[in-house]
Amino acid sequence: MDQVFIDHETGEDWPARPADAAPRDGALLDAYSTAVSDVAERVGPAVVRIDVRRGGPRGGIGSGVVISPDGFILTNSHVVQNARRAEATLLDGRTLTARVLGDDPDTDLALLRVDEAATLPFAPLGDSSALKRGQIAVAIGNPLGFDATVTAGVVSALGRSLRASTGRMIEDVIQTDAAINPGNSGGPLVSSRGEVIGVNTAIIQGAQGICFAVASNTASAVLGEIIRHGRVRRASIGVGVAPWTLPRRIALRLGLDQKTGAMITMVEPNSPADEAGLLTGDVLLGLDGRIVTTPGDLVRALDAGMIGRVAPLDTLRRSERRRVWIGPKERG
Repeated sequence: MDQVFIDHETGEDWPARPADAAPRDGALLDAYSTAVSDVAERVGPAVVRIDVRRGGPRGGIGSGVVISPDGFILTNSHVVQNARRAEATLLDGRTLTARVLGDDPDTDLALLRVDEAATLPFAPLGDSSALKRGQIAVAIGNPLGFDATVTAGVVSALGRSLRASTGRMIEDVIQTDAAINPGNSGGPLVSSRGEVIGVNTAIIQGAQGICFAVASNTASAVLGEIIRHGRVRRASIGVGVAPWTLPRRIALRLGLDQKTGAMITMVEPNSPADEAGLLTGDVLLGLDGRIVTTPGDLVRALDAGMIGRVAPLDTLRRSERRRVWIGPKERG
């Protein structure tokens, strides 16, 4: 007797798929392969090898991605490491000299532009805020000197934080299991649509399938600042802070919903914080209407838009809530 399946919505029965029918898994795998190879074919020509010479015949090597036809290249700050010039080698073998327009160690991003007048293959930046876990992610770069290497995986997680070399936390980092190795740094993480969704930046030593990329929306903001100002401007109030947990009785008495804040551990002399009368031991609760529950919240609140403004700062001193007004300055 032939095997049948019952459709519980219609009550109709239908025969099982014949054993010799083409498996659907094969079609799905073929579609996956086609998507990855299509991305590699479209974006591969826009990926370059970055060579930086520092006093010797060869210095650092990394990857980069051309993001505009007139030769703007996005890479990692740790690839250029304060160099002023670099060489960019394209997939077709051409080697072009490039000038470092600016780099931002706080987000591990740098922007270069080629010197030669040429129309180059490029890959557009996508919208990383539209990403979802599980979607295809393709990494292209030059790991360990193997040019034009393609690896594929998925977006494993979103909204990760990663500590930069400066100690500042890079926010909104993409985690992927697409294999990344030394030399991949600065290369693109690409969606199945062929858009750059991140800039590959780090791996966890000893781990497998845990790699990170700076989100494309962060990259867009950074390159915009570099193009306009030659650097990324950030505000500062001149304090050092540490995580602090609010005692429950104080939070209840003051009607605070937040359970944590950022305690001031150091105040720079003649800084905006010093001028506002802040003291070591004060706890920061909010800045300009934005709640501060961690030191990272304070860092994010002090963006370029706060430079030169006077804004309200909510604090806690000896269990009493206070509000002062503070004028953040550009961080040196």
